[in-house]
Amino acid sequence: MADLALRHKRMGAAIETAVLEQLRSGRYVGGPTVEEAQRQLAKHFGWGFGVGVNSGTDALIYALLALDLPPGSEVIVPAVTFFATAGAVLRAGLVPVVADVRSDLPLLDPRRLPIRAATRAVIAVHLYGEECPLPGIDLPVVDDSAQCAGADPQPRTGQIAAVSFYPTKTLGAAGDGGMVFTDQAAVAERLRRLSHHGMSTPYLHDRVGSQVGANSRLDALQAAVLLAQLPDLPARVTARRRHAQIYDVELPCWVRRLPRSPGHPVHQYVVRVPSRDRLREKLAEAGIETAIYYPIPLSRQPALTGLPHAETPCADAFCAESLAVPVHEGLTGQELERVVATFRSFSL
Repeated sequence: MADLALRHKRMGAAIETAVLEQLRSGRYVGGPTVEEAQRQLAKHFGWGFGVGVNSGTDALIYALLALDLPPGSEVIVPAVTFFATAGAVLRAGLVPVVADVRSDLPLLDPRRLPIRAATRAVIAVHLYGEECPLPGIDLPVVDDSAQCAGADPQPRTGQIAAVSFYPTKTLGAAGDGGMVFTDQAAVAERLRRLSHHGMSTPYLHDRVGSQVGANSRLDALQAAVLLAQLPDLPARVTARRRHAQIYDVELPCWVRRLPRSPGHPVHQYVVRVPSRDRLREKLAEAGIETAIYYPIPLSRQPALTGLPHAETPCADAFCAESLAVPVHEGLTGQELERVVATFRSFSL
């Protein structure tokens, strides 16, 4: 599903030079490299300000903390997403309310959001890089843009966004890393203080709104890795789109393709198929790795038991049929042909 060694082979000289320069500089936390990464990545994702944190999960947590919602407020999250979307809500002292997704795409359906008296925000997950529009929603919206690097235009529904730079992302670090984006200088300053122990001046730690700050920073080495990889991002996305177009045309008619907007970055190529588990076994026998994003709806995660979830029939159906196949930029023509041929040889 990803070949990080091959990616590094393509970009190794630039990345290793950037990391070595950073090591020799003696600046490992903060400093000009982090500031430059925040500027460039905010520009790429279409926001005015970026604040680096140490993971995509922390990016979600700090985006929620920056909203300064009352403790126990409910936040709507989609049933189909990585657990961190809901876990971050709990870690921020809030209550995740799982909502069902659309029948055609695993995205929140604005017509069926379980908005209640305690609802204070919504997390719009732009899954696989596809925009999740929420027109007419009079609530703060956090964009979970973890899978959106390279999208054109960038999906944007809310007032603040969270991004992950986990290594397997299309734009990934050499470890954990994340960033929160906003257009408001005051919110960016609030985020910087929240992620730096609430420090207002050296050794003076205030509350930020009602919140107490902690420590979460994108380190300078990961910032250097991201800056070195950023120029290669358009080529990665172009390759992924080309591979996705081959799948669109060549996979059998019984494979249900997901709709994609024109600027989709194809972070993952996900289809819906009958007999998914048997097909996955056949692909594995042919040496083809696959993944399921995600096999269990959030409404059925043990850690969220007892919370006020809506029924999720569309999510249940999607999770039972979805399958992701390799689409990364390192695939060869022969490998793509092997994927297609294995699909075509499968008997339903």
